Amino acid sequence: MTDLASQGATAPLTDSDAAGPRTRRDKPEATPATGFTVWLTGLPSAGKTTIATALAGLLRATGRRVQVLDGDEVRATGSLGLGFSRADRETHVRRVGYAAQRMAARGACVLVPVIAPYAGSRAAVRTRHEAEATPYVEVHVATPVEVCSRRDVKGLYAQQAAGEPTGLTGVDDPYEPPESPDLRLDTRDSTVSACAGRLYAHLMERGLV
Repeated sequence: MTDLASQGATAPLTDSDAAGPRTRRDKPEATPATGFTVWLTGLPSAGKTTIATALAGLLRATGRRVQVLDGDEVRATGSLGLGFSRADRETHVRRVGYAAQRMAARGACVLVPVIAPYAGSRAAVRTRHEAEATPYVEVHVATPVEVCSRRDVKGLYAQQAAGEPTGLTGVDDPYEPPESPDLRLDTRDSTVSACAGRLYAHLMERGLV
């Protein structure tokens, strides 16, 4: 995974999006054995990794090969030397997107709980998947910043409140929410299993599982 990349939460979670999944029409056709990428974008402590881990369990229970590309872990391997400027963040997202597409093209279910704060870099990742006919699902974990700050899994919000310049996404650094993700999850009142179950149901609707 490192070679590929170099190329290129504690509060309850629940789902109050009564409108249901948002879908796109320009999706590659898939069979149940097809690999795919699920990108979970959202603020720090939104629940991205927690939901991805739960979904990974559901997929593995059916015998699927699953790869979770956690943003912090990838930074420690495939994005060494990158900081948190806009340019470096966009480079990081493109590298992760490249690695995800390559793995998905080989049949893996790739789950990517990475903030990806800028719409342009997220669009570039989607475009790469579409160009390679690799199924791609963008999920917005739309937890409000006040809820994320209460969870504060990594202590980032506390640091920012104490006056430490963290460049914290959604607080003192921009976050551009997706306008039309494939699925939007509001985790304020849902359990982890409910959010993962809704995402799994979306994958079923797409014919990916």
